[in-house]
Amino acid sequence: MKLVKSLLLGSAAGFAAVSGVHAADLPSRKAAPVEYVRVCSAYGAGFFYIPGTETCLRVGGRVRAEYTVGTRYGEGQDAYGTRSRGRLNVDARTATAYGTLRTFFRYELTVSSGFYAGTTNGNQGIIAPGTGRNTASGTASNLDLAFVQFGPITAGRAQSFFDFYANDFGFSTLRTADSRLNLLAYTATFGSGFSATVSLEDRNTGTGTRENTVISPGGVSNLLGQDFPDVVASLRVDQGWGSAQLSGAITQRNISNVGPLFNASKDEMGFAVQGGVKINLPMLAAGDHLFLQAAYADGALGYLGWGGQFGAGRQTTSVAGNQLTVGDIGVNALGNTKTATGWSLVAGLRHFWTPQLRTEIYGSYSELKLGYTLAAQAVPGVVARPLDPKEFIVAGNLIWSPVSGLDIGVEVVYTRTELKQAVLAANNAGARPTLANGGRLVKSDDAVAARFRIQRDF
Repeated sequence: MKLVKSLLLGSAAGFAAVSGVHAADLPSRKAAPVEYVRVCSAYGAGFFYIPGTETCLRVGGRVRAEYTVGTRYGEGQDAYGTRSRGRLNVDARTATAYGTLRTFFRYELTVSSGFYAGTTNGNQGIIAPGTGRNTASGTASNLDLAFVQFGPITAGRAQSFFDFYANDFGFSTLRTADSRLNLLAYTATFGSGFSATVSLEDRNTGTGTRENTVISPGGVSNLLGQDFPDVVASLRVDQGWGSAQLSGAITQRNISNVGPLFNASKDEMGFAVQGGVKINLPMLAAGDHLFLQAAYADGALGYLGWGGQFGAGRQTTSVAGNQLTVGDIGVNALGNTKTATGWSLVAGLRHFWTPQLRTEIYGSYSELKLGYTLAAQAVPGVVARPLDPKEFIVAGNLIWSPVSGLDIGVEVVYTRTELKQAVLAANNAGARPTLANGGRLVKSDDAVAARFRIQRDF
């Protein structure tokens, strides 16, 4: 038995020795290194290094479901609407010797119906009279942001550097500057949170509408080409107590006028100034803050948040195709021009009742001095005067966030518009009736809308 054991052990040792010799003679190959995704903490949560580079990337987005009901001005309109929106954000940043190199884009796809399709300024919960049902189905796409930042330079589609309170609260919009547009800007930083920016901005590419020139009856007027984009400058401070900004803009328009007594073109300049402050209120609750803002514009009403249309309850179309619109410049048949002026006040408060439950209360008040009359406001036997609208918007909501990134909320918005002179209201079909066939005059109107939203950000 001992002899058998010795033979087996000897054989095993011999095989091991021979195998080791042959293995040493074979060529060896190292395994390729595995490239693991590394977390990048330099720019906040959610960033990771793109494998093989020193660029940090964050991919995020949003999905929103929203439902609304509100005031309508004709039986041809829907009293409710639905909206679904998907958003994709891509943020890439690289540290360089010249500062951070950042590229960012945001793309949105939206499907809306009914009440949303006919709202004034697109998102205000206020339906324009005469707007019929939107039965067409389809998806609206929007490249909301797409810019490059390299040190002090910002180039591409970005938030206007004129803007301060850019509808930061709520589900609805106020009369405030809030535009994403093509721009080229330089920002100088001075330390202690102070910075100054000069920006060239193309308002023709903005998310808001650029107002048309308006003329009195008897001629035709149009906007011609511009010599240069809008010039915007701002001075800003961001510190522990909050933020403040003073901004201004200059715009140039070339106006043509063709009428029975005058046929020529001329340049018109417009400007806007705005000041705002954001105050953090941690003494109330963590995350609480207050916005206060005031703005004035002359020949540049888009910087107040006014688009081409009047507010709630206004007659906007007629059998002749005339409209009640807001324009930057009025031109009469003699070629005389008059710029429209206006001002606005904005306030907003966010308060957290608990870390998961918050309320936002916000509003705006604005007045315009148009300086011109419109064909659409003509009423038999009444001498037309500039309508000079006044508008008040106030809204409040309650939002519950049961888990991080999820908001479930309800909001109510109220709007009142007043004109200096009564105009004919639209009928159910959207036409402009006469006083003889049952038409009615309207000088002030109110509108109410409510929204329910479920939103997930990631």
